[in-house]
Amino acid sequence: MATKDWVRNTGTDLDLAWVHSVRVNTPATNRRAATHKTRRSVKKEWQAAWLLRAVQCIDLTTLDGDDTPGNVKRLCFKAQTPVRPDLIEQLGVEHKNITVGAICVYPSRVEDAIRSLKEAGSTVPVASVAAGFPAGQTSMTQRLAEIREAVSAGANEIDIVITRTHVLTGNWQALYDEVKAMREACGEAHLKTILATGHLGTLTNVYKASVVCMMAGSDVIKTSTGKEGVNATFPVALVMLRAIREYFARTGYRVGFKPAGGIRTAKDSLSWLALMKEELGDEWTRPELFRIGASSLLGDIERQLFHHCTGRYAAAHQMAMS
Repeated sequence: MATKDWVRNTGTDLDLAWVHSVRVNTPATNRRAATHKTRRSVKKEWQAAWLLRAVQCIDLTTLDGDDTPGNVKRLCFKAQTPVRPDLIEQLGVEHKNITVGAICVYPSRVEDAIRSLKEAGSTVPVASVAAGFPAGQTSMTQRLAEIREAVSAGANEIDIVITRTHVLTGNWQALYDEVKAMREACGEAHLKTILATGHLGTLTNVYKASVVCMMAGSDVIKTSTGKEGVNATFPVALVMLRAIREYFARTGYRVGFKPAGGIRTAKDSLSWLALMKEELGDEWTRPELFRIGASSLLGDIERQLFHHCTGRYAAAHQMAMS
């Protein structure tokens, strides 16, 4: 699906009857998730094509306390040229302009990212975490101000965190109002809502939170901050994807999905792409509607592409740092 065909989710009124009707069959969900990774495999040239698609869906991320303008600059240049040019040439995809989906940084590093991407001649979007990331335990005034600061600095996408207490206490009106206010603070920037599913207790809560956040206008729903003890898992993903499917069926709006945390290998990325294709179709395997939050994944994908092209694995020093 081309970007021009993608219609942004405007949200709906809060439908509490829908929310309260949700029930998730946890044993069935776990069985479906357990079989997925063992029965899906992509080989040879098809694997290379899928890995290139995975590269395009990566939100290349640095969210560390020791981030510097230099770290961000290196990340931005890697974002523009995520795979070695000689490998791109051997694969015959020079015309595809392969880049990552976005750069993801803290609000204080947004201006550094925009400046570095400009130097690299890149149009890769800049995403910023905000709203009290990762815990979401600051005041609403402060969280909204942080969103506006990131947008003012030039961020194209905002990854916000919800107040987990609203989900755990079943206060769906408060969750809806919170996310809706954050959507308004984002303006034209796309809102990616982090559910922090490792904190939500049950899969039923995950489904309900997904639906409420979409009703409030989220453009993307995201599993985790990457800082929780449990991050992106297939059972959680299945529940969120089924919620996206039902929301699309009811409203006609396509909402994106972003797993984050613990996705480190090329094989992992293929499993996630296969899950998206099976559950939602080809449209949701493109960067407009699918992102992978990762910092180390790109290196392993590039090594696998090197092996596909040369028949041998590259040493770490043969790949540019990300």
